[in-house]
Amino acid sequence: MRRVTRQMLTGVVLSMGVSGAWATDTLEDVKSEHTRPAIRGGIVYKSYCVLCHGAVANGDAKAAKLYGVATLAIKPMSTEYYEKIIRGGGPAVGKAPYMPPWQEELSDEQIKDVVAYLGVVSNAVGRGEVVFKTNCVLCHGVKGDGKGRASVLFDPPPANLTRSDKNDEYKTMIITMGGAAMGRSPVMPVWGEQLSTQEINDAVAYLRTILVK
Repeated sequence: MRRVTRQMLTGVVLSMGVSGAWATDTLEDVKSEHTRPAIRGGIVYKSYCVLCHGAVANGDAKAAKLYGVATLAIKPMSTEYYEKIIRGGGPAVGKAPYMPPWQEELSDEQIKDVVAYLGVVSNAVGRGEVVFKTNCVLCHGVKGDGKGRASVLFDPPPANLTRSDKNDEYKTMIITMGGAAMGRSPVMPVWGEQLSTQEINDAVAYLRTILVK
């Protein structure tokens, strides 16, 4: 049995990063090439937007109270509208100045990516795909079949989530508490220390969609 330490795994993660985890997968391994901008946009959204707009864009966020408004929910709008308000802030579309202009801080690609993410942010499965593909693919693979780039380091290998017989409660628990707490591989991290309850629930919702019947 090959022993894999946390230091070894960390080294792999740092050397490959998120995009590196996809490097050996063909385009057929990715559900859709169009999901990649949304996945990148999810990272941008969580870094810049979630404080005011909330994890699911419903405005349920602490910062909303600072502006004396009940909610900063993001309403369904056209791509052009989203790009304009992100670039120029609220005043650019005749809205309040609470929304700052981001064009000096975000690249054109980042703006287009976050707009793509807004197309899935209100959907648990869409959000869950972003969570999975930014945190889990290194071990479990883009398709969730256990064939991620780091899978060769593990014996036993990461679980094939497309063939999982575990229910949602079990998946929620092992993601939250890690493999060791569930009597499984200690290499499975304690994601409850990094992911919110919402993100974990979303990831579980996405995992339902990749099961092979």
